[in-house]
Amino acid sequence: MEEGEAPRPPPKPPAVTDEQTVAKANEAIAIRPKRGRLTLLSRRIYNALLYHSQKQGVDEPVYKLALSELIGDARFNSNNTELLKSHLRDMQATTIEWSTSGAGLKRWVSSQLLGTVSIEEQGRGRPCTITWRYPEEIRERLVKPHQYTRVLLEISAQMRSYPAAVLYEIGARYLTSPSRLSMREDVLWWAAVLTGRSDITEVDYRFLKRDVISKALAEIEALCEDFSLELIEHKRGRRIEEIQFRVVPKMQQRLGAADDPSRNVFDLELVAKLVGLGLKQDEAQDLYASTDEGQLRATLEHVEQRLRSQALPSLKSPAAYFKDALKKGYAGVRGLAEPAATGGALTSSAASRTAPVLDSQDRMHRIRELWDNDRMQKAKALYQEMPEPMQSEMRARFETERLATVAAPIARAWRRDGPASRIAATTFHRWLAQITWPEEPSDRVLLDFALSQGVAGM
Repeated sequence: MEEGEAPRPPPKPPAVTDEQTVAKANEAIAIRPKRGRLTLLSRRIYNALLYHSQKQGVDEPVYKLALSELIGDARFNSNNTELLKSHLRDMQATTIEWSTSGAGLKRWVSSQLLGTVSIEEQGRGRPCTITWRYPEEIRERLVKPHQYTRVLLEISAQMRSYPAAVLYEIGARYLTSPSRLSMREDVLWWAAVLTGRSDITEVDYRFLKRDVISKALAEIEALCEDFSLELIEHKRGRRIEEIQFRVVPKMQQRLGAADDPSRNVFDLELVAKLVGLGLKQDEAQDLYASTDEGQLRATLEHVEQRLRSQALPSLKSPAAYFKDALKKGYAGVRGLAEPAATGGALTSSAASRTAPVLDSQDRMHRIRELWDNDRMQKAKALYQEMPEPMQSEMRARFETERLATVAAPIARAWRRDGPASRIAATTFHRWLAQITWPEEPSDRVLLDFALSQGVAGM
């Protein structure tokens, strides 16, 4: 939301097309919550509600829709209305500030993101419906905006993390701007906008860039056909205090499988695997909705490998171990002395900035991650040294044995760019390492590896 932006003439009403597009008010794109939090699913639901509100018209004080239609448009493949209700409550509890100026008048509004919502279950054989309102002060600005960005629900729904969903809409907004430069704001502002959190009081930019921004940019690069984004950093001395993004248009290219209706839905099979570890159904679904899918899959794979290991003691609680691994980033590739990503990047108290002390079991897990990464890098070098016929054979084998099990965005990136894809290459090289060196390392081998690498804390 920017003050002082030069007014432009109101655009013509959106034309009706076969593609679902929402004319999203520019002020509603880079939302910095003042209270509450937003997730990827809540943003999808909000865009779907806004799309249907605009179809029904600004003169309607209350909007109504079959709940099944909302679930389909939000790509939420679940009949769990309690989970849906929790995200609707999040939007009702989230307050935003809306500033406008023009003709000598400045107006500031603090409002809920969403007003009253009701879900009516009318009995067997009759459709369940949802009705909703917007706060009156901003209803017309949302449903019939004068300055808006056209957002394709289909593309927005492809984003698997909240930061990427936000950056996609920001990129769409500034794609047609003469400078193609986004707003320039301080690091704390961007941290709140890109995470949907209102409780952030301190930011370590190194970790924000590594764990939030860089991953979101890679996701945009892989999934968005129209543009990519470049990070621009503004320093004061040696300290980076403000950032913005440059929008770089792409050649039009289809990512393939456009008619596959299942590729952008929430993966309930993944949720079921989390429940299988011992997590409660609601807890697993909330984790899925609020956590990057790639991070969840990597952590789940790490826990499954840990459960299969014969060299380590059995886990008393796989669910507790999974949550600890997700929190501490066991599945990420990082040194032992680094703080956990979530604690280092974004903090709401000074205590959370301190990295946890690692016990012997934690150290062994981290060493195993470093071992796996070392093998992955060796597999990458091995592949690059292979003659082309052998490389082609490895790619074909990967597609036969592994591709069907990876996340849809990674599979699409692989089909488009193969090992040159930044997001698919890691999966491919990890698979290559596993088939090249299938034996499990013993504790003695891992300790020798740690010593040879000069790993801290050994």
